[in-house]
Amino acid sequence: MIARLRGQVIEKSPPWVVLDVAGVGYAVEVPLSTFEQLAAIGEEAILLTEMIVREDALLLYGFATEKEKALFRLLIKVNGVGPKLALAVLSSLAVDAFVQAVREKQVTMLIKIPGVGKKTAERLVLELASLVDALPGHFTLTSAPMVEQASHTENELLKRNQAVQALEALGYKQAEALLRVERAWQADGILSDNIKRALQVTL
Repeated sequence: MIARLRGQVIEKSPPWVVLDVAGVGYAVEVPLSTFEQLAAIGEEAILLTEMIVREDALLLYGFATEKEKALFRLLIKVNGVGPKLALAVLSSLAVDAFVQAVREKQVTMLIKIPGVGKKTAERLVLELASLVDALPGHFTLTSAPMVEQASHTENELLKRNQAVQALEALGYKQAEALLRVERAWQADGILSDNIKRALQVTL
C-alpha cells in the first residue's frame, strides 16, 4: 500500500501530477484543492495518497492534507460514489464547506457538484451526517505551499485545453466543459482559479 509520496514534480496538468520518487514516476490524480498547492515543476512535493487496486489498474489519488484524504475515504464508502465523484466533491467544495452542507442538510448546494444528483446528495447527507465530525484537523504537509501562477510564456490555448480536460475528468461531457471554460476564462487568471470559475458557471 502506497500511503505517502515525496518526490520531484516532473509533470502537472489538472487533475494529474507526476512525481519522480527515486527515479520512478508516479502518476497521481488529485483534486483541484490539492493541485493549486503543488510546488512548481522541478521542485519537491509531498502527497498523502490513497491507492485503489482494480482488476485492470492500480490507481493513486493524492491529497495535500490528512483532512482531504480522510473525506475522500469516507466518500468512496457511500453507495454509488466512486473515486471520480469523490474528487469532484473535493474540487468543488472545501472540506469544511462540505461538512457544513452535510450537517445542515443543504441538498441544493450538494447537487451543484458535477455528477451529484438529488438522490446522491440525499444519500451523502444520510450516510455521512454522523461521520463527518470525526474528520481530522486540517494541516498542510508543505511548509510553504505554492499556488500555481500563470506563465506569460505559456500558450493560452494549452491552458484552456488543460482546463477542459480537468472538467472532463470531473465528469462533464466535452461540449459542456468547453462552454464552461469559455464563459469563465480570464486570460490573466491562474489556471486552477479559472477551473473553479468554470465549475461555478450557471448554464
